Amino acid sequence: MLKISGLEKAYGLQEIFNNVSFVINPGERIGLVGRNGHGKTTLFKMILGEEHPDAGVISVPKHYTIGHLSQHIRFTEDTVMKEGCLSLPVSEDGIDESYKVETILMGIGFTREDFALSPLMLSGGYQIRLNLAKVLVSEPNLLLLDEPTNYLDIVSMRWLTRFLRSWKGELMIITHDRDFMDSVTTHTMAIHRCKMQKIAGPTQKLYQQILLEEEIHEKTRVNDAKKRSEVEDFINRFRAKATKAKAVQSRIKSLERMEKLEELSNIRTLDFSFRQAPFPGKFLMNVTDISFSYQQDSPLLINGLSVAVGKNDRIAIIGKNGKGKTTLLEMLAGELQPQAGTIKHSQNLAIAYFGQTNVNRLDPQKTIEQEIIDTHPDCSKGVARKICGTMMFSGDSALKKISVLSGGEKSRVLLGKLLVTPANLLLLDEPTNHLDMDSIDSLVKAIEAFDGGIIIVTHSEMVLNAVATKLIVFDGGKVNMFEGTYQEFLARVGWESERIEEDEANSSNSRQNKNINKKELRRLRAQINESRSKVLGPLQKMITDVEKTIMLLEKDVEKESHNLVEALEKGDSAAISRLSVSINKLNTRITIVFKELESLSNKHDTKSKEFEQRLIELQENGG
Repeated sequence: MLKISGLEKAYGLQEIFNNVSFVINPGERIGLVGRNGHGKTTLFKMILGEEHPDAGVISVPKHYTIGHLSQHIRFTEDTVMKEGCLSLPVSEDGIDESYKVETILMGIGFTREDFALSPLMLSGGYQIRLNLAKVLVSEPNLLLLDEPTNYLDIVSMRWLTRFLRSWKGELMIITHDRDFMDSVTTHTMAIHRCKMQKIAGPTQKLYQQILLEEEIHEKTRVNDAKKRSEVEDFINRFRAKATKAKAVQSRIKSLERMEKLEELSNIRTLDFSFRQAPFPGKFLMNVTDISFSYQQDSPLLINGLSVAVGKNDRIAIIGKNGKGKTTLLEMLAGELQPQAGTIKHSQNLAIAYFGQTNVNRLDPQKTIEQEIIDTHPDCSKGVARKICGTMMFSGDSALKKISVLSGGEKSRVLLGKLLVTPANLLLLDEPTNHLDMDSIDSLVKAIEAFDGGIIIVTHSEMVLNAVATKLIVFDGGKVNMFEGTYQEFLARVGWESERIEEDEANSSNSRQNKNINKKELRRLRAQINESRSKVLGPLQKMITDVEKTIMLLEKDVEKESHNLVEALEKGDSAAISRLSVSINKLNTRITIVFKELESLSNKHDTKSKEFEQRLIELQENGG
């Protein structure tokens, strides 16, 4: 268990943490959220001892180990496999556990052929993946992961999701992918206005709680300000009258006791829309039987792909890294030519292209404002300044030179250039990189509202589920068109590596049980069913009871919140104070009961899967 008390941190005039306290309890998997620059990575560095707080205490128990995903490359072994094995915990009985390293390496995208490579021969992305494998296999008490999905493809992300769901220790994770975070965490903790809030449950639940609290704060502040103004008017009106002296003094003392709530500052976020170019036809582009390879004697990255792009299509290009997704997008943008086949653009086609390497085309000597202005002849200085503000470069920050910007800031400049460009087809290559959750939500809304076609390369299942209606799938050494959503693809086809993994597991189970006779199987099946009823029945009853308790508590919160709104409208300070305390206690109770529900549900799910697996194994052997 890690405990943080009274944490404070500032960089110059920028306050990051103000008297922050929280505890990471045993088995908690926490998603850490907050806007970019609000201190998430700083918190990790302080927990690791790489930075020091201005005040406060970080208490780490004796023999408590903390592991983190390092961005620094320090390899000492001559093969990937040997390097991965360095982090294996020492086995007391001398058993070779290198299979754990193999499992993790293959799960995050390495092949068996890669095991013998020197780590220094890997690309930068795969070197970070090797660091990820090393920290996962080391099995620390607390695992800190800062944007672990940045260097993973969609298949590896799905494997990592399954791995982290079964993590037995504590976990804190920073990621811009809301669905990935919610799928692996038990709690959410937000850095908000230099404070920390933590609840049991997903990100949406915490954001809703913050929104409610800020609405209550603002209504209370307005009512208090109205009361304060009335008291001040009374004091000013009757200060000079001797007959009112006692009443005036009473009001002055009352005014001194009144707490003055500050108006909450506005937190900036991206909020934009793409510029539409008219398109009178039906098809924006027709791709017919195209093939491509970077070298004549190497296998084709793309072989015989055909696709018709309609004026309102939402097409996602998905697959593992290095298989040709970005190459295909560059061909569609006209920056590469296919070696065979044709790509025909409509005469009215207007493309806006956001590419991974396009940041290299920004002029380092230009200001942000000038880059935006130079994107399109119709872009005036006023329009450019407005777009700079939309991209969170307000005021003089729009005059920063490109050369001083971070990678994330340069990506926002590229998005700003897209907003200036009239288009009826958007080509987007990983546009969510470097964006926080709120900015990604804004981007998804802009994509949904765009009246034109969109082709997007993304590894985010959240974005896929939100926007894609067709898929171009790179998998199993082939590229194919899939007419349907991502969920339909998973249900009807699925990823090849996951199908192979499932087949191998089924085959292994079958081999293990093939010698059991049928009579014994039937007896065991009855025994399993009886045991299942005895174990799962009471657990299900307990879950139902706890769920009813949560429903009743949430109804109480809803009732008290309604009463609080009425008290705010009446300006009843006593009722406001009493109801705020009551709501806080109820929410605390709900968090505790949710934790109990989570524990029971996990236990139920684990036991249920155990019984199901045992029944499946018997069924495969004729039982």
